[in-house]
Amino acid sequence: MEYKDKIGFIGLGNMGKPMAKNLEKAGVNLFVYNRTAEKMQDFAENSMICHDIVTLIRSSDIIFTMLTNDDAVHAVYETILSMNIAGKLFVDMSTISQEASNAISEITKSKGAGFIDAPVAGSTQPAKDGTLIFMVGGSEEDEKKVLPYLEIMGKEVKYMGENGQGVNAKLCINYYLSILYQGMAETVLFAEKLGISRENMMSIINESASGSGASKVKTKSIIKDEYPAAFSIDLMLKDVKLAIEAGAKFPLTASILETYQGAKDAGFSDSDVMSIIPFIKGKDK
Repeated sequence: MEYKDKIGFIGLGNMGKPMAKNLEKAGVNLFVYNRTAEKMQDFAENSMICHDIVTLIRSSDIIFTMLTNDDAVHAVYETILSMNIAGKLFVDMSTISQEASNAISEITKSKGAGFIDAPVAGSTQPAKDGTLIFMVGGSEEDEKKVLPYLEIMGKEVKYMGENGQGVNAKLCINYYLSILYQGMAETVLFAEKLGISRENMMSIINESASGSGASKVKTKSIIKDEYPAAFSIDLMLKDVKLAIEAGAKFPLTASILETYQGAKDAGFSDSDVMSIIPFIKGKDK
């Protein structure tokens, strides 16, 4: 397939880099920018490296942003919104607050540009495999324009409705994951108390109705008791707090907040979300 749009991609972190790489592999006319310049070097041969945001915006028709949090998104869009961006289309795939997303959307549209919120379900491996799920909020016309590119990076694109609804769907799925991960952590530790190995317990979980893609992808890490970050404690805590700000107030809400905040405070910020296992285990001694 021939892709006619010039595509900009801002944010080449653990998620953004493999997503941008999939666009590059598909033959997209790609322009990339990252605050840390060395992360752009892998794109030097087949894409255009931009050393500032202004150059990337001027060079691109559709611009994807994949950033860490509200502050990072505001910082990037502050530069973007100071420019003449009429006719361009922006797709923010970051997990940020509804307030931040809606504010940026309104200003972007007032300047004659389009804006879509399209956060993803999936972590680093699905990002590499191109099997992410996109939850899109924005106009249907804009969604159709970016659909070919989202389909390169993901296996499914769910149109959720108006701006902000993609972000809302993302907060819901990550709220669920925060509960699921805590449930797995507690189950594994309970099994160990009863003399059941992690390997056996995770096998039972994965082969039964309790299993899921989330449990299977975390199994190796849980068994080895090693937690390199695919999705960090810091990011999960951020999403739990965003969910609470958006109105999550349920029987398990206080428990998950206490767990992920406790893990962060105990020094697990940059470890994978499943490092709540050693955190809970240490707390239980």
